[in-house]
Amino acid sequence: MEFATFADRAAAIEAEPADLEIVDHVRALLEDASDDDRGEPQTLEIVARFVQGRVVPAWDSTTLDIGPSTCYEAIARAAGTNVSADDVENRLAERGEIGDVAASYDFGGQQGLNAFTTGGDDGTGGLTVREVYETLVDLAAADGSGSQDRKVDLLFGLFNRCSSDEARYLARLVLSEMRIGVGEGTVRDAIAAAFDVPVDNVERALQVTNDYGQVARIAREEGLDGLDAVDLAVGRPVQAMLAQAGTVTDALEEWDEAAVEWKYDGARIQLHHDPDGIETETTAGEAGSTRVYSRNMEDVTAALPEVVEYAAETLERPAIIDGEVVAVDEAGEPLPFQEVLKRFRRKHDVAKAREDVAVRPVFFDCLHADGEDLLEEPLADRHDRLEDLLAAAQPDGPDPGDVDGLSLLWLTDDPAEIEAIDAEALESGHEGIMLKNPDSTYSPGRRGKHWRKRKPDVETLDCVVTGAEWGEGRRATFLGTFELSVRNETTGDLETVGKVATGITDAQLAELTDLLEPHVANEDGQAVDIAPAIVFEVGYEEIQTSPTYSSGYALRFPRFLGVRHDKDPEDAETLERLERLREP
Repeated sequence: MEFATFADRAAAIEAEPADLEIVDHVRALLEDASDDDRGEPQTLEIVARFVQGRVVPAWDSTTLDIGPSTCYEAIARAAGTNVSADDVENRLAERGEIGDVAASYDFGGQQGLNAFTTGGDDGTGGLTVREVYETLVDLAAADGSGSQDRKVDLLFGLFNRCSSDEARYLARLVLSEMRIGVGEGTVRDAIAAAFDVPVDNVERALQVTNDYGQVARIAREEGLDGLDAVDLAVGRPVQAMLAQAGTVTDALEEWDEAAVEWKYDGARIQLHHDPDGIETETTAGEAGSTRVYSRNMEDVTAALPEVVEYAAETLERPAIIDGEVVAVDEAGEPLPFQEVLKRFRRKHDVAKAREDVAVRPVFFDCLHADGEDLLEEPLADRHDRLEDLLAAAQPDGPDPGDVDGLSLLWLTDDPAEIEAIDAEALESGHEGIMLKNPDSTYSPGRRGKHWRKRKPDVETLDCVVTGAEWGEGRRATFLGTFELSVRNETTGDLETVGKVATGITDAQLAELTDLLEPHVANEDGQAVDIAPAIVFEVGYEEIQTSPTYSSGYALRFPRFLGVRHDKDPEDAETLERLERLREP
């Protein structure tokens, strides 16, 4: 498939206001890609990801690692010798969107050793979807000395062969800002329509693979039987099941009996282990026996050697288990959440970080055990399987009180007992309790009424940082007064809800400046626009209506609590939840 064809389809999708018609456009795009697959293998898989703004499957932790400035430089080089990266940034300030900026330049005129053109007097070279994909994969693999220059060269080569429309969607794809109104549900429905398979079966296959490209290919080639045959794979993470806020009264009224667990102040992990070794599409047999993934499916194995050691010592059979990693002091007592985040994305000096902050895993669910998928099993049964897995290597037998790393589960219909469990959790230094439906299945990526978190402390929100201001005086070299936004699920846009500047030390400001600077999209005096990439946890006193911010609401007395390194902008709070929280 020509990339120009993809760009034309994307433009039609973006211009379409109606959801059903958007699904039909995506269906037609998938059918076109399927027809082209004979000449370009994997075109269907690539297109199914590209239309959502993805280059690799959701579970694959490969990143392009391209900041806005790198993209601006590549666009400037392709636009001509009289255009600089600053010019591109200034035009972005005027137009407000990188796709429009890229489309405004006349590319294809820069010939020479680095042009990478393959034909055509206009320099466009007839880019294909597969060529774009393979170039972006090469770009993601660039590492070490000279890698940034290599990335700019590769991007320049692509832009140099683009028409205006192609450049618009290439720039958005590179910066993960496709935003044409296509969400996961749209592609799911389009796959079902394109290959005449039930939506529910497509949904299930997506839950266990986290790969829209693979599911589209299976639906086309193997139909319903192929979709139903898709299983979990050790080494391929799935989205975590999520909880919503709730009360003990509501839980017992709906379920009769509740499964109660302690809520740990840790970071979510998903442990994959196979004593015979894990081999995935991206590790080529080099993954060893254990992989550890974060809440957003990032591979954090290297940063958490304690979890790898735990798996080697405890697990004797293949398993996928869900839990948290908690920071602890020398006495084994839990430390605040921010301490565990010091370990979570650590790539260097892990041994030193381990000395400074120790962690231990605690597991509460089992998705797969010894070759059997358990997603459809009731929660109580999954916990029994988890207990068996973790107790198997312990000489004292499966007494849950003796099983290291197992989160205890109480089944009760007594509010007084639940209150006692909550009090014990708080006394032990944890956040409180989780309430779960004992009969519930495991629904990857879903936040529903079957899991409920009960927090006794101040309410917090996880907000995307979309702007900042340079400080003054001794803080002049630091970013501060950070603009906060939440997701509008209806439009897909980010809506502002306030700014936070309190609760941040000078040392934290320095760290936050280093973290956010690569994502600076535009500067105007002291004001800075930040591309959505970083999520803050923010406490607040109340939510007020306000015409000042685009959400229509403002956080009263917001205070910075920490960076949610374990969350992507797609996992941040929604405007809809903000509205629910404000309801009396």
